[in-house]
Amino acid sequence: MKTLKLYGARLLVALLLTLVAYSTSASSGSGAGTTWTLRVPGFNNLNGVAYGNGLFVAVGDSGTILTSRDGKNWTKQVSPTSKRLRSITYGNGLFVGVGNDGIILTSPDGRNWTEQASPTRNWLHGVAYGNGLFVAVGRSGTILTSPNGVKWVQRASETTEWLWSATYGNGTFVVVGVYGTILTSPDGVRWTVQASPIAELFHSVTYGNGTFVAVGWFGNILTSRDGVNWTPQTSPTGDTLQSVTYGNGTFVAVGYGSTILTSQNGVNWTVRNSPTRDRLYDVAYGNGLFVAVGHNGTILTSPDGVRWTQRASGGNHLQGVTYGNGTFVAVGFYGTILTSP
Repeated sequence: MKTLKLYGARLLVALLLTLVAYSTSASSGSGAGTTWTLRVPGFNNLNGVAYGNGLFVAVGDSGTILTSRDGKNWTKQVSPTSKRLRSITYGNGLFVGVGNDGIILTSPDGRNWTEQASPTRNWLHGVAYGNGLFVAVGRSGTILTSPNGVKWVQRASETTEWLWSATYGNGTFVVVGVYGTILTSPDGVRWTVQASPIAELFHSVTYGNGTFVAVGWFGNILTSRDGVNWTPQTSPTGDTLQSVTYGNGTFVAVGYGSTILTSQNGVNWTVRNSPTRDRLYDVAYGNGLFVAVGHNGTILTSPDGVRWTQRASGGNHLQGVTYGNGTFVAVGFYGTILTSP
């Protein structure tokens, strides 16, 4: 009982510090990305957020699901699971969330959620949508696919390595993971392990301007035009890169050591001055603006990926960010939700 009381007290203090930090250091200005508002935080960590069909959906620990039409008013939905939800995406009129023990949840409206039969008990770390197909990836080389989010099939991946991230571009699904693992598929059914020139963990992969870009440990960067042939690029950092995105003709990668890298073509990368020393965990692009989030509530914004400004937010770690309907939404520890404008 003492342990529970102590935990509750510490949690309350953390939430109060966040509120105080925001109220005393709110930055001036207006518009998406400039000023951020702390919405009423909950208690469970939030691990991902997606936007679709006019709705934001955030998911997290203990099966937590929160939804909002405007980013301001959030509703906790009844979740059919208490397992940790790690990732969420939207496609074909459906939200799909995945997580621990192979859990798969779907909802057409964000309010009514159904647990779908999963062919695996392995943790699912990421889920993506492309070309009419959902693809979920995770531990022990797990790849699941579904055309409708209801019926899921486990595919032969020819690997037992942990798969971390998936994307779709130019008619090809690309999945990356630990030890340089790269898999590709034209249809989500037949998967091929591709040769990787670097045997390290790759956290994130994206597609833009005809190029796939994967980033990961020790600042490693790989690029490919077709998903089959991969080239290691000279990286100006040795810090781990956590996330990469593409927008307005520019790739932006962020990571540990407050690292921010940019590239027009995925080949030549430049380190940008960062106004923080905190780790950055995720980056998104929307409405002509890049937004990076990370440790200690860090929020950085940039119109071009070159010049970055730190915004006031609060002290809780932020793990994910997305953009929709004129609003950025960032989520993180202790149920923290920050929105702009």
